[in-house]
Amino acid sequence: MEDEEGPSCGKADFVLLDQVTMEAFMENLKLRFEKGHIYTYIGEVLVSVNPYQELPLYGPEAIARYQGRELYERPPHLYAVANAAYRAMKRRSQDTCIVISGESGAGKTEASKHIMQYIAAVTNPSQRAEVERVKNVLLKSTCVLESFGNARTNRNHNSSRFGKYMDINFDFKGDPVGGHIHSYLLEKSRVLKQHVGERNFHAFYQMLRGSEEEELQELHLQRNPALYNFTRQGAGLSPLDSDEKSHHQAVTEAMRVIGFSVEEVGSVHRILAAILHLGNIEFVELEEGGPEQGHLAVAAEELVDHVAELTATPRELLLRCLLARTVASGGRDLIEKGHTVAEASYARDACAKAVYQRLFEWVVDRINKVMETQDRDPRRDGKDTVIGVLDIYGFEVFPINSFEQLCINYCNEKLQQLFIQLILKQEQEEYEREGITWQTVEYFSNASIVELVERPHRGILAVLDEACSSAGTITDRIFLQSLDTHHRHHQHYSSRQLCPTDKTMEFGRDFRIKHYAGDVTYSVEGFIDKNRDSLFQDFKRLWYNSKDPTLRAMWPDGQQDITEVTKRPLTAGTIFKNSMVALVDNLASKEPFYVRCIKPNEDKMAGKLNESHCRHQVSYLGLLENVRVRRAGFASRQPYPRFLLRYKMTCEYTWPNHLLGSDRAAVSALLEQHGLQEDVAFGHSKLFIRSPRTLVALEQSRARLIPIIVLLLQKAWRGTLARQRCRRLRAVYTIMRWFRRHKVRAHLAELQRRFQAARGPPLYGRDLVWPEPPAVLQPFQDTCHALFCRWRAWQLVKNIPPSDMAQIKAKVAAMGALQELRQDWGCQRAWTRDYLSSVNRFNKRRDRALLLTDRHLYKLEPGRQYRVMRALPLDTVTGLSVTSGRDQLVVLHARGQDDLVVCLHRSQPPLDNRVGELVGVLAAHCQGEGRPLEVRVSDCIQLSQRGARRLVSVEPRPEQPEPDFRCSRGAFTLLWPSL
Repeated sequence: MEDEEGPSCGKADFVLLDQVTMEAFMENLKLRFEKGHIYTYIGEVLVSVNPYQELPLYGPEAIARYQGRELYERPPHLYAVANAAYRAMKRRSQDTCIVISGESGAGKTEASKHIMQYIAAVTNPSQRAEVERVKNVLLKSTCVLESFGNARTNRNHNSSRFGKYMDINFDFKGDPVGGHIHSYLLEKSRVLKQHVGERNFHAFYQMLRGSEEEELQELHLQRNPALYNFTRQGAGLSPLDSDEKSHHQAVTEAMRVIGFSVEEVGSVHRILAAILHLGNIEFVELEEGGPEQGHLAVAAEELVDHVAELTATPRELLLRCLLARTVASGGRDLIEKGHTVAEASYARDACAKAVYQRLFEWVVDRINKVMETQDRDPRRDGKDTVIGVLDIYGFEVFPINSFEQLCINYCNEKLQQLFIQLILKQEQEEYEREGITWQTVEYFSNASIVELVERPHRGILAVLDEACSSAGTITDRIFLQSLDTHHRHHQHYSSRQLCPTDKTMEFGRDFRIKHYAGDVTYSVEGFIDKNRDSLFQDFKRLWYNSKDPTLRAMWPDGQQDITEVTKRPLTAGTIFKNSMVALVDNLASKEPFYVRCIKPNEDKMAGKLNESHCRHQVSYLGLLENVRVRRAGFASRQPYPRFLLRYKMTCEYTWPNHLLGSDRAAVSALLEQHGLQEDVAFGHSKLFIRSPRTLVALEQSRARLIPIIVLLLQKAWRGTLARQRCRRLRAVYTIMRWFRRHKVRAHLAELQRRFQAARGPPLYGRDLVWPEPPAVLQPFQDTCHALFCRWRAWQLVKNIPPSDMAQIKAKVAAMGALQELRQDWGCQRAWTRDYLSSVNRFNKRRDRALLLTDRHLYKLEPGRQYRVMRALPLDTVTGLSVTSGRDQLVVLHARGQDDLVVCLHRSQPPLDNRVGELVGVLAAHCQGEGRPLEVRVSDCIQLSQRGARRLVSVEPRPEQPEPDFRCSRGAFTLLWPSL
């Protein structure tokens, strides 16, 4: 069991109490209730206290916590019991059942809902459509049955007024494939009359409060329940109209999901409306000699019209059935006998009760037809297993207790008898199976009480049947006298005649039975009529001949002819007794699980526990006897593997895993280390522990070690995660390394393939496209590309004569400086480099010549035998500027001297472009000396002259014969002849 329930919450299992007394039991129950723990175990029996409020104990998360767990692995819960029953059924292919018992208002219906929700949630993981359909029907059927079978009572706002046992069929995979509902003893007398503070069945109020106005008009109804005799008592107790409307819509939707057709739902509403109208019919006597036969009439005949219309029966036949009945004489003659007012009222009420009972039974049968297993062959599909859920009325004690309370309390006596027998049987069988000596346990046996009610010929039900079948007038008082005669010496029976001094009972009316749950006084008034449960054959034939197929299907016995001789029908008491015997036999054939529900107070108030009221329930539910039977000398028993799994960390010989011969030997070593071997007994497969103190000592030892183990597990798990991450990283790096090798090899192979023909002239691989390299090879490919370019350049220039190498180097230098910056720089022509032989043609004194040596640049005057006008050391030349056009303007920039501005012209051929040659020669020279030469290309060039900054630009002129400079406002302009 989880450690979330500490010592402050009390004992999670009453078996672990130090002393088995009522005071210790109640103290533990109250403590857990105050802490919000409404569930407690008695071994495998679950005790549930109704909290009268919503608690966060249910839903998908809670279901997931209990799914697949053992009973004691989680705190006590309904889900744990449902899971245990489901797993036992699935593991051993054995039928199981869950018996939910307790008094009215203890929470039995809600418990059955939660059990159904758990089973629906954990089944059908493959989402098979047929299984989903069955699950939906199982869940929705609860809503429908609550509407037609539950009512508000003084003890419970949603009290089940019938007993319900549901069988759920499962296939070999554990998925629900069908089901069947058995109903027991619907309290149909509630249709006619209710106690003060109680209501009729929910269905009436939901229809009145929740239907649309148009539907109410079709049913001839009004929304106020106080207008109808059958619902007037509970009219002021109705919830809000919005609640009734939402419930009505929920029931209608549930019926649709289950499979009720629209016509069937409409028929159900018409039958409910007909019952309400039937209850408002009153009878009046007519004066003798009047026109009406039988001297009886209906006060408001429009009600007869409404009932006839809603039930699709002829008005005249309905009126005849209400006012008279047909009797067959000794022969085949028929006699119509008119009713008195009392007889007509009795027939009306009997008809209303019977119609509602048949309607309820038809709803149950309709649901069963939808849920029944379809097309299943055990030879093909395997044997189906069953989980039964019993939600049946609890023990009832009212101010006036009648026939229904006798049957209900008899049912609880039978179930209590079965409970004690099965618990004792289970305990004794377990002891024998484990080889432990069985110790006889004293407990209260209610066998004599059950015999008092059901014994043949002498039991209360048998005496009642005899009174019902006797000829002549037999009254309830005569029946009571017969009971006194048969049971005057029974220790659990008494009456006022037998105990004249007991004035709590009325003479000639009351008798008392000492039930296991307490004394109950019953009034015999109405016993004979309720047991006979008779309805005139006229009504049966009337409803059978209805044109409404739904109503007709409810009355198959109406097809009998009135003269047909039939066996005497079984009485209501005999039918109920037979159904109880069959139910008990059915439950006894299954492996049982129990939920014992307790009502904490009579006020239906949350957080309040009335100790005296709960003490009474604990007593009559036999919970203390259950604890004593469970302990029977041993407070706890656990299989050896489960015991080791929980406590093995407390012993050095068993942690983390033992090396002994068996689990039993390991458990023995563990107990010896703790010195507890004298307080236990060893079974074949289980360890039996006598004292709860032994378990407390083991739990305390375990609690001290758990934090250490948690830290150890955290350390080991974190180390495991780190190692896993390291292995993953190593694997990633290995994959990356091999992938890189693969990519490198593939890339080099592709390079080799593409450049196989690169050695061939004249292109030497110029047109080859380099493949896209992997990112890791990008630097390598850049280097290879540079090497390839140098190799290709070498292949191209190695055959050039040495005399042309200077020109080639100059062109390469000029290309690096002027490529894409100047349109034409003379790359296509041969660079002679020696032009002095042709300058003697320059006969104008402004013409100059340039001489470039390896150290100086000289400006010469051709007109005076090339006299040196200026010598410019090359190491002072920092750069030169040219334009982007076809002109021959060149500006040489010198460090510490004026810039030299020249225009290269008078070349042969005319206007031959020699700017590129000049730039190339200077650039190649500077590269040879290892210093940079800045070459700027601009159409407006700055220069320095005599310490001042000036601008020089080019102006193309078509009419200009020869290039010429002009100076304007300190700026120079080269007039260039454009073609």
